[in-house]
Amino acid sequence: MYIEQPLPKQRASKRLTLAPSLAPGLPIPFFLAFKELWRYRGRYLLISLVIALITTLVLFIGGLAEGLGAGNKEYLDKLNADVVLYQANVDLSIPSSRIDRSRVNNVRRVEGVKDVGTISFSNATIPLGGNAAPLKVSLIGIEPGKPGEPPAFEGETLKGKRDRAAIIDKNTALRTGLQVGDVFNIKSIQGTEEKLHPLTVAGITDGRQYSIQPSVFVPYQTWEDIKPKSVVDNGPETPIFNLMAVQLDNPRDFEAMAARLENQVSEVEAVDRKTAYESTPGYSAQQSTLNTQRFFTLLIGVLVVGGFFQIQTLQKVAQVGMLKAIGTSNLSVAIAFLLQIIAITILGVLIGGAGTLLLALSFPATVPIVFTPESVATAIAALVLIGPLGGLVSVRILTKVEPLTALGLAS
Repeated sequence: MYIEQPLPKQRASKRLTLAPSLAPGLPIPFFLAFKELWRYRGRYLLISLVIALITTLVLFIGGLAEGLGAGNKEYLDKLNADVVLYQANVDLSIPSSRIDRSRVNNVRRVEGVKDVGTISFSNATIPLGGNAAPLKVSLIGIEPGKPGEPPAFEGETLKGKRDRAAIIDKNTALRTGLQVGDVFNIKSIQGTEEKLHPLTVAGITDGRQYSIQPSVFVPYQTWEDIKPKSVVDNGPETPIFNLMAVQLDNPRDFEAMAARLENQVSEVEAVDRKTAYESTPGYSAQQSTLNTQRFFTLLIGVLVVGGFFQIQTLQKVAQVGMLKAIGTSNLSVAIAFLLQIIAITILGVLIGGAGTLLLALSFPATVPIVFTPESVATAIAALVLIGPLGGLVSVRILTKVEPLTALGLAS
């Protein structure tokens, strides 16, 4: 007689773990994150491309801010001086500042002053020939061998105060094709007539734009001869300068020396280079506008990424509930989700950054966009953070999912 033997009684199973069965050798969060990324790669690539477009926009706004800022501040920022002197009571307006030779001599006699150079500004044009529009330049008069004269990285510096020679910055060289030794014409309006003044390129310096225009540097007496004038001057006149560039024996003693110069020399105001270029017309307003645009672009990026992952979260509540039911911890779910966000964000930033830099190579020299390592690094760091910031709400939702509720088994 066959007697059915009872099956051996199984012990109550413990909560299952995923690591041995699903992802041997790979931590659960990594397995969950990248398994889903690969399974829905088209969907996640789409959001990476959106992040790439946001990256491109942020980098271009940052490059435009740097380019326009450099167009206003390049020369003053690179000035080989510790103190910049204006005429007093002109609100640091360079066109309104008028300094005569007597005050320059008084500054030289102040104890602690190493050297002084005068700087004068005006505008002129360089005819390019053919149908090309003439190039507008900042015509800057300086004293050869004194503070204010830029270094010549090609060719040589200026020699005499009446030399018919010029140092041009690299922006002028790029837009005109001029090289050391070439002769070119500067056109200015004197009286009611247009006059051409031939100059020889003595040297080429780096970017030294002023008033968002390329710069041409000439000796101050030559500058007096060729600057635009309301009437034609035939006789000698007392030179008037806009600024004085002052080098100090001890540059770290700026505050005390600025006060001393203002006390011992009448009608002057002393500032540092940063204050000088920030006071140029439109600089502060321009930078504030562009920085505001950059901030709102990043804010839009946070909202877009956050909205995408919010939708993704709501679509996989049941799967998360199942994972929790078989023993996956909240920490593993949260880490997996954050890994997805970080991977997608980094991919989008890399695509956008590479595309932006490649596109920038096609821009002509006239486009005022400059990418500096500092601004690019800051923008990329901010962009990498927008993903995790945008996904924080979704992580919170996932950690609050109840397994039975998510599976519809709650009573």
